[in-house]
Amino acid sequence: MQRNGTAVWYWKNSTKTPFCPKFYEDQQRYAFAVELSFLAQRYHQLKRTTEQDLFSKCTVADYSLGKSLVFAKVTLAQDEYALFRDLYQIMYGDLPQPELIVYLHLGIDRVRERIRSRGRGYEQSIGADYLIRLQERYLDHLQKKPGSRVLVVDLEQHDLLRDARAFDQLMALIEQEVPEGHRVATL
Repeated sequence: MQRNGTAVWYWKNSTKTPFCPKFYEDQQRYAFAVELSFLAQRYHQLKRTTEQDLFSKCTVADYSLGKSLVFAKVTLAQDEYALFRDLYQIMYGDLPQPELIVYLHLGIDRVRERIRSRGRGYEQSIGADYLIRLQERYLDHLQKKPGSRVLVVDLEQHDLLRDARAFDQLMALIEQEVPEGHRVATL
């Protein structure tokens, strides 16, 4: 995709969400605000994508629409989650769905290493239990996503930024026809 110039790439930018540092200080108080903030950001970005990139062969994003539901399910109280889910369905109901979702899986220890190396002070206190709940919700969400093509790739032994061969293997997996449903692969 990137190699032949046919993809348009979109990246999330959590540093523009002012509620993140507050959320990690007091999750209960700021969970709804942080989730709404991310929901609005992703909606606006995806809306612009559908309006501007009509002639691109492929659009790649480093987030999934369902990511908001996954985080909200873990962080919000039940009544807040019900309201959030309703807003999500209203906002995203008319947007195009991805043809393929690729989930890059790492064990919790590797995830914590990545968080430490990223160096965001407000993320350093994220507990393993929170990360485990997120990971479980992600996998559950992806397995139950009707009518989707999902590729879960175990990257435990690889760093795609430093291992060109692993990156090429990942691209080869993505470029293969992935059947509808949930598929797991290991590099």
